[in-house]
Amino acid sequence: MPDLNIGTEQRNSRTEDLDLLSAAEILRIMNEEDSNVIAAVRKALPQIEKVAAVMIRVLRQNGRIVYAGAGTSGRLGILDAVECGPTFGCTTEFTGVIAGGPDAVFRAAEGAEDSETACAEDLKAIGFCSRDLLIGISASGRTPYVLGGIRYAHGIGAETACICCNTATQIGAEADHPIEVCAGPEILTGSTRLKSGTCQKIILNMLSTVSMIGTGRVYRNLMINVRPANAKLIERCRHIVMEAAGCNYETADEALKQTDNACGEAIVMILLKTDAASARRKIREADGSVRKAIGDGKI
Repeated sequence: MPDLNIGTEQRNSRTEDLDLLSAAEILRIMNEEDSNVIAAVRKALPQIEKVAAVMIRVLRQNGRIVYAGAGTSGRLGILDAVECGPTFGCTTEFTGVIAGGPDAVFRAAEGAEDSETACAEDLKAIGFCSRDLLIGISASGRTPYVLGGIRYAHGIGAETACICCNTATQIGAEADHPIEVCAGPEILTGSTRLKSGTCQKIILNMLSTVSMIGTGRVYRNLMINVRPANAKLIERCRHIVMEAAGCNYETADEALKQTDNACGEAIVMILLKTDAASARRKIREADGSVRKAIGDGKI
């Protein structure tokens, strides 16, 4: 049975007459409540930092980051995993499983979260192994689907982390690296797609971005591994190379043609005045870091 005493299930005293408020009043309260989430996440920064460090280590050892959740939590994990592809050039580094399977991304399958065995089956189906890191996402901190996944991961020797929107949770107690944030009562009682969802999205943004920076997918503050899958992104690549290498449009365009639109390689090629193959080798020898490859003294 759900624990109606936890923070995310309690009624918000500010909105007990929500249906009598004007649209302007509701929007103001929602905005103020969302602002509280930022402060709550700030308190968890040490926990978030620890999980980011684990993610960097796992990725460097050729493991994967696997998100697991139900409902909104599962969809947010999958969203983050998918967006790491075009943003950072990821292929298999991030993935996610959701209670109810892929169809639950588009159509709610709320009952699926009650199974403690389903997540294990979903993890087996994607070849989850001891090199991987499982990050369970649960607003309540007690979702059976996520709890079962954490226990399965431990059983095969994999590390686990979690993102929960309550403190002192069951999942937090069982995960190796818990992130627990007190998101507080929703303006619409129990609707955790609101503040809790915002809280989870903020933390996921932090974790994936920091882990990608830590594994060399960023140079300065530029997305050097962006996957140029359309005209807009190809143009963005040209401007990334221009910014990083201090060159003109034509030089950036030519370097990208020679490196098959690999921004990092194009930058190294221009700055070191070398060819594409040598630039690729230097980045590989520098463990994927453009900064190291060009010998930047700030490393």
